[in-house]
Amino acid sequence: MALQLFKIETVEVASPVASVTFSSIPQGYTDLVVVCSVRGTRAYVFDSAQIRFNGDTGSNYSYRDLLGEGGGTPASGSNTSRGISDRIYLVNVMPAANATASTFGSFNIYIPNYTSANYKSISVDAVGENNSATQGDVGDVLLAGLWNNTAAITSIIVGSYSASFVANSTFTLYGVL
Repeated sequence: MALQLFKIETVEVASPVASVTFSSIPQGYTDLVVVCSVRGTRAYVFDSAQIRFNGDTGSNYSYRDLLGEGGGTPASGSNTSRGISDRIYLVNVMPAANATASTFGSFNIYIPNYTSANYKSISVDAVGENNSATQGDVGDVLLAGLWNNTAAITSIIVGSYSASFVANSTFTLYGVL
């Protein structure tokens, strides 16, 4: 059986915003995909993002990531090592104010079985680019996460961790059948 993506909603940021919310998510799909093209306002080369489901700010999230940097040593982290368990934390997934002008990063969030009565797993793949050969100026991230809640996902908040998303950042939610 071939899978199909159905666009549910696209948000294009007109001016800097700290987060984007997809609410009243239809429950008739098997999986969800969120595709993001983003840049941050933080005064640094990269910024991080965060994800929350159904407005949950409790310590109900766990994740493990693998981070690659241009010319650097790969690293990994988790909610335990970073001390962040009240959201899915996406480290260095977007170029920020000190990166090459007008470069955007992208990350894709895949959420299978978002209506099931089980805990919700997610996977994220991300790349943030900066036109530089300097170590730390390219970030690639793979992440596996879990929202420890059995409720169906009805809303997703994608936020900047340190500052805001710049104008022209886009976020598209797809349903998968």
